[in-house]
Amino acid sequence: MDLFKPNMDEKQVGAMSMLGLAHIGDAVYELLTRTRLCGLGVTKVSELHRMTVATVNAPAQAEAAQRILPKLTEEEAAIYRRGRNTKVNSVPQKADIAQYHAATGLEALFGWLYLLGRLDRIGELYAAGTGEE
Repeated sequence: MDLFKPNMDEKQVGAMSMLGLAHIGDAVYELLTRTRLCGLGVTKVSELHRMTVATVNAPAQAEAAQRILPKLTEEEAAIYRRGRNTKVNSVPQKADIAQYHAATGLEALFGWLYLLGRLDRIGELYAAGTGEE
């Protein structure tokens, strides 16, 4: 399997837990953010880190989720809702429970899309979430 382009089938991805999908989606979202920042010409590591942390956190991801929700297909919205409604065991200090749930839904959606190989769709939604469409 090409780990950069897994192209799993829906049955394989459907067998994963929502938190497993969110785990993958968190990494995908962070990689997109880091790539975007480097592409914008940010070169100082301290600045890259600060800007990445400001984008890849529950409150910021919850805002991104709100921006993309109207653009989701029914199937994507169902995955987002399942991820959002998943029971979590802890919440980061700088986020409230609603933000954390929304961020988990966003990450689950990005993980689901990534594992299915829907990279163009990830790009569209990431751009919409960051307001760069």
